[in-house]
Amino acid sequence: MKQGIFSVLENDPLTDSVYRMVLSGDTSAITAPGQFVNIRLEGKYLRRPISVCDVDERLLTLVYKVVGAGTRQMSQLSVGDELDVLTGLGNGYDVTVAGEKPLLLGGGVGVPPLYLLAKKLLEAGKKVSVVLGFNTKEEVFYEKEFEALGAKVTVTTADGSYGTKGFVTDALPPEYSYFYTCGPEPMLKAVYRATDTSGQFSFEERMGCGFGACMGCSCKTITGYKRICKDGPVLKKEEIRWED
Repeated sequence: MKQGIFSVLENDPLTDSVYRMVLSGDTSAITAPGQFVNIRLEGKYLRRPISVCDVDERLLTLVYKVVGAGTRQMSQLSVGDELDVLTGLGNGYDVTVAGEKPLLLGGGVGVPPLYLLAKKLLEAGKKVSVVLGFNTKEEVFYEKEFEALGAKVTVTTADGSYGTKGFVTDALPPEYSYFYTCGPEPMLKAVYRATDTSGQFSFEERMGCGFGACMGCSCKTITGYKRICKDGPVLKKEEIRWED
């Protein structure tokens, strides 16, 4: 984990409620796709955890949804504004177990962390398939960006207004070597039941500190309690224990 000051270079809407923010700063602590950052906002007691969408030596790209006062405040930041950011949080996805034909399944704001993952897998020579799930056509984002990387992309919408009608589990390819997923818990549960191979799940959870000190985001697994912020947010399929 590293704390640093980042400058806002871009902060633009992708849809009515989803924004893409590009920050400049020290990104050296970010070492794996699926990690997240924790952003301090003026007047807010708790930092806001946001998944890393993309990163290079100096630039950090975040794609976030406006769902409350904190993310609304983020959406109003302008170019040149500065943010106090904790980087390198969470364990991230393990790309070494992907096999030759990995499958990426993202729902809504679970889509962004899969972008850097797809980039890393394609750089390793993998044949990557991506299924992106949304409620309506108006909510779709990053389809073209995944295609530009070289991934095979399928989009699903719950109302059938774009792509395949249904959910990500309605568009699973006939063959894949391993899967990675991120999205709301109902989607993750459906993916768990529908998939045939092992895989990795990235979980969303309310967090206090973001680095494992407060135990506020603990969840129960088959091997005991784990902290989503530090031991996760990525858990393997075999260790997940769903709570009814």
